[in-house]
Amino acid sequence: MGRDRAPAVVFVPGFMQRGEAWRPVAERLGERYRSVCLDPRGSTFEARLEEILTGTPRGAALVGYSLGARLALHAALHEPDRLAALVLVGGNAGIEDDAARGARRSFDEALAAWMEGRPIDEIVSRWEWSPIFASQSRKLRGAQRAARLSHDPGELASLLRTAGQGVVPPVWHRMGEIACPALAVAGELDRKYADAAARMAKLMPAARVRLIPGTGHAPQLEAPERFATALDEFLDEHLAQGGLVGGDSEPRALGDGQ
Repeated sequence: MGRDRAPAVVFVPGFMQRGEAWRPVAERLGERYRSVCLDPRGSTFEARLEEILTGTPRGAALVGYSLGARLALHAALHEPDRLAALVLVGGNAGIEDDAARGARRSFDEALAAWMEGRPIDEIVSRWEWSPIFASQSRKLRGAQRAARLSHDPGELASLLRTAGQGVVPPVWHRMGEIACPALAVAGELDRKYADAAARMAKLMPAARVRLIPGTGHAPQLEAPERFATALDEFLDEHLAQGGLVGGDSEPRALGDGQ
């Protein structure tokens, strides 16, 4: 199979990342798959969701991390027949408790307001030392710094206000609508998201959970070789048999207003 006809695997980055963050994994997939590292630029949830749907050919596998996993999940619910497979990394289906969701919304609003009045280097310095990244080495955090510095504070604030966990409604009750094969991945040390991955996998009809040993919230960055192996095994099982049969050869055009 030529590379142009290979099944597509579309990667969606997390908050304050660029598409290049997925490169260490994409490069390990080899020639059997056509890797597409999306670099969404929209500053709202709806804008990014449209970018993902625009950039994902029919019959592709969609892989999202953290905020990207939230968006990938909603993309799958928005167009359930578009995907051949779905991979959610460090994601969950939302905060169900009203009080907890309200508290998270207030936290994100305060953080967004703080971001609007600060230079990007100060924002990045605070973000890269968030407790959720505690398992990442100083070297790994440093490797991500240049991409993080490329963001605009106002756009980051807008994204927090429209795509944060306190704002996006929970969709646990809709997980059964995702009929395509799915893989819910989390770092073994990231207990909160490991539990969420296990729950999501139980609720989706054709899903399984995979924990990456010795890693935290970003297993694809902390252990790209192990993560790529797990992803490759899943794709070989569900996509290599022809995920693009009857699908689009190219991503569809941008919709109005983009």
